[in-house]
Amino acid sequence: MNQGQGQGQGNRNQKPGGKREQQSRTGDPDLKECLVGINRVAKTTKGGRTFSFSAIVVVGNENGKVGHGLGKSREVATAIQKGIEIGKKDMITVPVINGTIPHRQEMKYAGAHVLIRPASPGTGVIAGGAMRAVLESAGIKNVLAKSLGSSNPHNVVKATFNALKELRDAKTIANIRGISMSKVFQG
Repeated sequence: MNQGQGQGQGNRNQKPGGKREQQSRTGDPDLKECLVGINRVAKTTKGGRTFSFSAIVVVGNENGKVGHGLGKSREVATAIQKGIEIGKKDMITVPVINGTIPHRQEMKYAGAHVLIRPASPGTGVIAGGAMRAVLESAGIKNVLAKSLGSSNPHNVVKATFNALKELRDAKTIANIRGISMSKVFQG
């Protein structure tokens, strides 16, 4: 162990859950990246095993825009960089109203089943693992979330994204129906 590094100290960019969050490496100061998971994959060839890495990354501006990407490469840094580039191309806009989501949403993707509910101010992000990374990157400050079923981070991230894609605020619904905002809330 190095003299300057104590046992309780780690990487400065390291979050308590083991996720690394930092300013964008690609030059966009608005976007923040959050590394959800890295897997080492081995391919057996005639000459022995060949190792490569796959990294799932969530990219967001913490103001309603969020994306995710899966990068694969022989080096960890290149896999993360590829995931970031893919995530920037796959960005969606999430309706965030007063720091929370407009309504309850449930979604399933493969074996992962997620449930997200709006919460009152001061609640915080009550979510675990991959869901927390997606919700925080989207800029949602108060939400209750539960991951049911599979805990595979790839499927949980995709299920959370599909749930966020389905969210609609009252203004959007009024425009789709061609009625005023007051009629939307009358029932």
